Amino acid sequence: MPKDIIVIKNVSKVYQTGEVETVALENISFTVKTGEFVAIMGPSGSGKSTLMHILGALDTPSLGSYQLNGQEVSKLSDDELADIRNQQIGFIFQAFNLLPRTTALKNVTLPMFYAGIERDERTARAEKFLKMVGLASRMFHTTNQLSGGQQQRVAIARGLVMNPAILLADEPTGNIATAQANEIMEIFTKLNKEGHTIVMITHEPDVAYYAKRIITIRDGRIISDKQNRSYTPGVLGKGKRGL
Repeated sequence: MPKDIIVIKNVSKVYQTGEVETVALENISFTVKTGEFVAIMGPSGSGKSTLMHILGALDTPSLGSYQLNGQEVSKLSDDELADIRNQQIGFIFQAFNLLPRTTALKNVTLPMFYAGIERDERTARAEKFLKMVGLASRMFHTTNQLSGGQQQRVAIARGLVMNPAILLADEPTGNIATAQANEIMEIFTKLNKEGHTIVMITHEPDVAYYAKRIITIRDGRIISDKQNRSYTPGVLGKGKRGL
């Protein structure tokens, strides 16, 4: 039976600039179970980026509790947070965040290098996941030799190599063309079918429709949390980006 892998309870985030307080999140609560594919939607300034930073252990709540895989993340030290980010969370960013002029293979091995995994194991795992995302013939190409969609595939492979508890995708189709975006979303659909837990931040409804559940956030609050009744993998989103 799926367990609660993410538990966000009464989380608020307040930023202080001098005497001015800005409330980015206000009393947010939700859970994500293993194997779910959740889209967190909202317009610019809604608080979704702040929430993504908290989910990714890049920031901590001002109030409330965040548990990942049974561990209270909001109380960890900086070193412990770094371990969580490297071993429990697979990040996929809008800007790819790949090393320039470095091969796809080396980019994917980086998280394992920092985890102290031996070279042969690093190479074997990197090759496995690059093949999984359809880049078997491009693994020795440098990032500047790859299209935007191919670079995002490298980022997905890199996010998978540590076998993370969750894949956290921040606007994963924001910097790529429509056809490539559909291919990337179909990879996420396949990964979710294989059991990976995915949380995706997006402002695009047609991208969110690839998820099985959509949480909508506005002005720092959750305004809806619904199962996506229109969920049809590989169909929704095609030809609709930008409309």
